[in-house]
Amino acid sequence: MSYDVAAVRSRFPALRAGIAHFDGPGGSQVPDAVAGAVAATMTSPLANRGAVTPGERAADAIVLGARAAMADLLGADPRGVVFGRSMTAVTFDLARTLAATWSPGDEIVVTRLDHDANIRPWVLAAEAAGVTVRWLDFDPETTELDDVSAVLSGRTRLVAVTGASNLVGTRPPIERIAAAAHDAGALVMVDGVHLTAHAPVDVAALGADLYACSPYKFLGPHCGVLAASPELLETLRPAKLAPSSDAVPERFELGTLPYELLAGTTAAVDFLAGLAPGGAADRRGAIRASMAAVHAHEEPLRERIEKELAELPGVRVRSRAARRTPTLLVTFDDRDPAEAYRFLAERRISAPASSFYALEASRRLGLGDTGSLRIGLAPYTDDADVDRLLEGLAAFVGR
Repeated sequence: MSYDVAAVRSRFPALRAGIAHFDGPGGSQVPDAVAGAVAATMTSPLANRGAVTPGERAADAIVLGARAAMADLLGADPRGVVFGRSMTAVTFDLARTLAATWSPGDEIVVTRLDHDANIRPWVLAAEAAGVTVRWLDFDPETTELDDVSAVLSGRTRLVAVTGASNLVGTRPPIERIAAAAHDAGALVMVDGVHLTAHAPVDVAALGADLYACSPYKFLGPHCGVLAASPELLETLRPAKLAPSSDAVPERFELGTLPYELLAGTTAAVDFLAGLAPGGAADRRGAIRASMAAVHAHEEPLRERIEKELAELPGVRVRSRAARRTPTLLVTFDDRDPAEAYRFLAERRISAPASSFYALEASRRLGLGDTGSLRIGLAPYTDDADVDRLLEGLAAFVGR
């Protein structure tokens, strides 16, 4: 069955405002089912998790349901799914916990391609533990990562790498990087925030020991998720309150979970699973079919945008990796990207300009701390949106 973008769009109340959204990499719009799940949870009996009252049982079912949903989305074990306030917060907590197992002379690897949420927590933790930070660079022309082997050693304890760059869309060869890191005895932390919105994910196949993502990038509410094997999590001792559970994964979840957001997360995964009706009967299989359908929908739109941008004078697409998400970083030879951002916004087209917290990548590309204009596609992007974007950019360049 072909991908019905009109039917998909009809499920997003925010699209009725008439804005053409190319800001998905910073946070997607939300379908009605997700909003409904959040509202239903907040207007139903609810309490701390337990097995006695209806509210307790409802909370427990929501948490377990969200763990199962995220496990199906990521190909993970639900017993290793941890929820937190945001991917950034989860990573800071994880970095402090892992750093307690490091010793002076140990090394970690971070990349200049990553969002700062998968750089700074590790750098700060390494500094506190007296651990050496080694940087994996990328080619600013191709936006491809360098060979990780050059920065690995027998003292490497962790390699932190993005599954897909939120700035330029590059998808590094995670499987190859993970294999090299494991040969060196290191753990692999993958920032999957941007990747999860655009591709089927299998954390085991990737070789990711730790995988973090954010539901609000794939049609869900604002929270963070970490997926790891329960066996690995059992070896880690995070700082926590004395009366809180010491079970895995609960020992990593500080305080009461936002049950309404977890209900929304499950609804988002279910919505994704239904984007390719007529697929597999099980949710995991349906998700993989749906993400393949999303890719098949987004790629022609990306190719069209790139082709037409190449014809605009003074416009350069900086996203050039052979394997990437439908995310384009655009620079202008003689125009301020922030001016383009405002120009498009006046036409009700949302395509922001920034470094988007990928500070190291922006600097490496010669764009400083301000970055440039980013165009991101989503499951609800259609040809009419692309028409408006291209017409808007042509008008901006031709002013």
